[in-house]
Amino acid sequence: MDETEPAPQERTEARSGPPAPPEGGPSAPALAEAFREELHPARQSAVLSWLAFATTFASVRAITHAIRDGRGPLHDLTPGGLHLHHYLWGIALVSGVGGVTLRGSDRTRRHPAVAVAYGVGMALIVDEFALLLDLRDVYWAREGRSSVDLGVGLIAAAGLTLEARPVLRRLRRERLAGRGARR
Repeated sequence: MDETEPAPQERTEARSGPPAPPEGGPSAPALAEAFREELHPARQSAVLSWLAFATTFASVRAITHAIRDGRGPLHDLTPGGLHLHHYLWGIALVSGVGGVTLRGSDRTRRHPAVAVAYGVGMALIVDEFALLLDLRDVYWAREGRSSVDLGVGLIAAAGLTLEARPVLRRLRRERLAGRGARR
């Protein structure tokens, strides 16, 4: 845990708790409880942002491939023949988050939706980073894809893992304790 963060609240009451999670992983309530109890609110925001980033990036990659292959209900937005790239929506979201952080109340700034909007917006921007860097549409070109896909995927996974580490440790402890109790 970071030295700048207060220690998480320890639960002192005896609890029967939910049954041990199935072998496949923790139950949703156990995950939510560990998230609330093990992470300082600032770290909760970071985890939500990384999760939104990783989920959005993966979803956008799948959607853009489907659009390119002519599958699914979604299509490019081209009002008046001008293609609107998804980084525009990302810039709008990140700008909105900036406005909230500058002018919003402390309660509003800390709302989970702000962290999620930031992660979503950043994923939309980063997904088209090669286009912004080259100022030409290299989205489907070799120079625009392979390194960006790999790099951003690794960054998203690493960031989420690092920020969620206290939750992951707790879930692992509970899982090991559950195995020991069943023996």
